[in-house]
Amino acid sequence: MTTLYPKLITDALATVIYPGTKKNLVESGMVDDNLRIDGMKVSFSLIFKRDTDPFLKSTLKAAEAAIHYHVDKDVEVTITPVFESKPRPEVGKMLPGVKNIVAVSSGKGGVGKSTVAVNLAVALARLGYRVGLLDTDIFGPSLPKMFGMEGEKVYSVEVDGRQLIEPVEKFGVKMLSIGFFVHPDTAMLWRGGMASNALKQLIADSDWGELDYFILDTPPGTSDIHLTLLQSLAITGAVIVSTPQKVALADARKGIDMYQNDKVNVPILGLVENMAWFTPAELPENKYYIFGREGCKQLAQELGIPLLAQIPVVQSICESGDEGAPVALSDSITGLAFINLAQSVVTVVNRRNREQAPTQIVGVTKK
Repeated sequence: MTTLYPKLITDALATVIYPGTKKNLVESGMVDDNLRIDGMKVSFSLIFKRDTDPFLKSTLKAAEAAIHYHVDKDVEVTITPVFESKPRPEVGKMLPGVKNIVAVSSGKGGVGKSTVAVNLAVALARLGYRVGLLDTDIFGPSLPKMFGMEGEKVYSVEVDGRQLIEPVEKFGVKMLSIGFFVHPDTAMLWRGGMASNALKQLIADSDWGELDYFILDTPPGTSDIHLTLLQSLAITGAVIVSTPQKVALADARKGIDMYQNDKVNVPILGLVENMAWFTPAELPENKYYIFGREGCKQLAQELGIPLLAQIPVVQSICESGDEGAPVALSDSITGLAFINLAQSVVTVVNRRNREQAPTQIVGVTKK
């Protein structure tokens, strides 16, 4: 049987790297001075900045595994996490450096909402704006794939005494997604409350800094995630994405109604008609309306809201998303269509800010 002593334990913990500091647990000052040894039982505390530390569970498991590997597999290990962080900012004060928050939404899945959100963010960055993009679809995150960043490591930084997640950056866009923290083939079997808490952490416990536009790529439909966003952030306005077909437009109406509900009152900035027509490369002058013709344009006229863009079905849009190079980076006809969309969004946001009062966060009613 191994005889345990403190240095044996701390040497084992010195082999564990904490992602937040990129140093080992001992160098990071995370091993508390309450190490206790009783025969083959070891107990101690690890000090974290906050209880929502994204690396907490993995660090605890790694520390226990290191002791079993480097000391003895029969050691009974008890690790207690303790916290020293400043509290999370209050609701309404979570993103003090963000000027405009734009939700990109759709009533129905499969209409290309994430493609529009990603290319809108990239186009705004190309126009010189400071842009953040949050993938709020906890159950079906697609942002890492669309930016070619699957497997990207996410780290934390200390800001004003708080350990915050540092968004990754590419093409001038700061971004975060739950997809950076889970294996791409892993299903997210979470209840609504767990997903909402994860979303709050990506918003409030991340170093977004100063942004002109913070784009929210929301999940389709109306759900707990939308309610969490509305109760956490004062959203400047919503961009609704739909295809021209009637079934998609019926769901788009529901999405519009959610934001225009008298308890929500988030302005609708406009509609984007995606997959508006198909033009084959060999016949660039031809337009084939395979999903219906100008359905979003008619809906926009009916509801008195702007039609911000009509985006055609082009093979390069799908290919660029799969390859991690958004089409808005190019000067192609489709790339310029997203640049025009970004310019339209800037125009309607500026008009909204001049003519309407700031959006109020949806209150939580408790009975």
